[in-house]
Amino acid sequence: MIKKQLLCCSAVLLLVLLSKLYAYRVATNTETSALPHDSLSQGEILQDDIADIRNTPYFASLNFADENLPLGDKQIERKMMRYLKEYSYTKRRSHVLHHKALHALPKVAAILRQHGIPEDFKYIPLVESGLVSGTTSHRGASGYWQFMPGTARAFGLRVDSEVDERQHIEKSTAAAARYIKALYNEFNSWTLVAAAFNIGEGNLRRIIDRQREDNYFRLKLNRETGSYVYKLISVKEIIENPAAHGYRKNHLLADATNEESQQQNKL
Repeated sequence: MIKKQLLCCSAVLLLVLLSKLYAYRVATNTETSALPHDSLSQGEILQDDIADIRNTPYFASLNFADENLPLGDKQIERKMMRYLKEYSYTKRRSHVLHHKALHALPKVAAILRQHGIPEDFKYIPLVESGLVSGTTSHRGASGYWQFMPGTARAFGLRVDSEVDERQHIEKSTAAAARYIKALYNEFNSWTLVAAAFNIGEGNLRRIIDRQREDNYFRLKLNRETGSYVYKLISVKEIIENPAAHGYRKNHLLADATNEESQQQNKL
């Protein structure tokens, strides 16, 4: 009888211990899963990096189409550092992307120049489609510039069952240049133009009016649009200043500014 009682007590005690262990593991996993799944959002590491460069001429020079980051705002600086790291050599070793930039960006830049559009917009196809023809989103945006069918047609592209000129690099870039110029006439800011290219001009106008704010970096936007210009700046930096972001000489991105630099930077 005593043995049975001891066995029962032991079983109960074991169950209690197991239940506490399980509860601890669940709580730990819950806390871990609640953290951002982003290796670049670790406060101490990121803050150290910002402290090292935030007051340097290099950081002050970061811009998109000559529109600079508002300096002194730690949240903006932290976000910029996050995407610079995300596009560094240790994170992105896409030699395919390098080759595509080498061959495609000079064509894109030349067309943008003809329309008076800042060359920094040549990085949009890298961010939007990786310069891959035929890329189509779940919403129906397609091509190098990820045009929606209606927008593509409105700016001169043929999109039907037989022909889709969104897949043609020169024609789609000319259409993008016309669209970008129209957006600038409305927003008078190249960073807002980039945001409108991503989210749509109607959506952006409503956000600006609602928040009474017309500085891209201070607007509260959805995650994709809110990171869009930061990504463009980051892509620009790893192409134009690759050594500063971990790219060695034999791993340089294409310096896609002219044909002479094309030859110098062939991989």
